[in-house]
Amino acid sequence: MKILVTGGAGFIGSAFVRMALAKAEPARVVNLDKLTYAGNLENLESVAHYPGHRFVHGDIGDARAVDGILDDEKPDAIVHFAAESHVDRSIFSPSPAFETNLRGTFTLLEAARAHRIPRFIHVSTDEVYGSLRAPIEADEDFPLNPSSPYSASKAGSDLLARSYFTTYGLPVIITRASNNYGPFQFPEKLIPLMISNALERRPLPVYGDGMQVRDWLYVDDHCRALMVMLEQGREGEIYNIGGSRSVPNIEVVQKILHATGAPDTLIEHVEDRPGHDRRYALTSAKLIRETGWEAEMSFEQGLAETIDWYRQHAGWIERVKSGEYLNYYARNYDNREAELRKASSARERTKAQ
Repeated sequence: MKILVTGGAGFIGSAFVRMALAKAEPARVVNLDKLTYAGNLENLESVAHYPGHRFVHGDIGDARAVDGILDDEKPDAIVHFAAESHVDRSIFSPSPAFETNLRGTFTLLEAARAHRIPRFIHVSTDEVYGSLRAPIEADEDFPLNPSSPYSASKAGSDLLARSYFTTYGLPVIITRASNNYGPFQFPEKLIPLMISNALERRPLPVYGDGMQVRDWLYVDDHCRALMVMLEQGREGEIYNIGGSRSVPNIEVVQKILHATGAPDTLIEHVEDRPGHDRRYALTSAKLIRETGWEAEMSFEQGLAETIDWYRQHAGWIERVKSGEYLNYYARNYDNREAELRKASSARERTKAQ
């Protein structure tokens, strides 16, 4: 199988590329990535020289570039990871999320339709369902209720992808996964940020009371599910992919502190994110019933292996946390209250108008 992977230098995308190339019958992977702050070619070092891997530095919003790749490669499937995926960044600067997640997805869908691509996997998130009260778990028919510019842009791209199946018959499959974690994750998301700060004995910034609940899915379990989707997923369908490991954020932080030997006094509660969803929860019953897939990695083992990876890759952490990351970190954590006041003032001005 020949696969075009978008965003294949990012955290989940690179894990999928490595898995696809490691199969007994490896896929031919064409990897299209813009290499924004979270895209890192170091994530692909182990497969960089594989004859079945071609990397293309480009933007999914560039219609001419996408059309040229599809014309040259004629892939059997597209697996679409490319996205601006961080909620905080979308709050401070919404435009990139909508340009990539909506306009970029539109460009890709149009190209896939023109080239009659046999399978299109659109990778989405549980955040499109919004915050759910316990014990509710969202299934694939649950109403969409996104809270942030990021999740709204993903919900919009989900609906756009679904419309291309309904209107044009493009063989689209939509997947919605819970919070991923594992090696190579850029240290702005909860687990890698807390691990890297704990290893450096820096403060661990926890939003609000830290009782926000998330379901944790090890990245390789997610990628195995996507492999299954390529072979068994039904066109036009949505599939939830969850880890069934729901844990409050503060407990995750405490587990990381205990595993790294760092003191609890490093926890620093900071002002909560605007519109912060309290609880995400989904059920993977449909995926399990139709394909037999199940998450294999326990949270305890997965977290231990992830911490060990970051401990052994201090150089990688140092390199990705330089430059632009330092500006983002200062804005989001060191100057958090001032930045949130600016956002609040902007909202008030908009209301007054």
